[in-house]
Amino acid sequence: MTADFIVGITKEALQMTVMLAAPVLGVGLVLGLLMSIFQAVTQLQEMTLTFIPKFLGVSLVLVILSPWMLELLVSYTTTLIENIPLYIR
Repeated sequence: MTADFIVGITKEALQMTVMLAAPVLGVGLVLGLLMSIFQAVTQLQEMTLTFIPKFLGVSLVLVILSPWMLELLVSYTTTLIENIPLYIR
């Protein structure tokens, strides 16, 4: 195992993490921003007001994208397991 090999596997793992987390975090970010703008415009300063829209939005994204996320994780894991003989050389 060389340093380039370990860096390559780490890079793939980090890319997988970003691909899985970005849609969920993006929706949470956008909904939080929209709710903050709404609170600023209406001068409604309730701390818990942003929780419900973010929770519903993130839950909806997880429900909609979970098949894609699961397929991505399964293909990545399958590739890792299939290449074990190459890794131990």
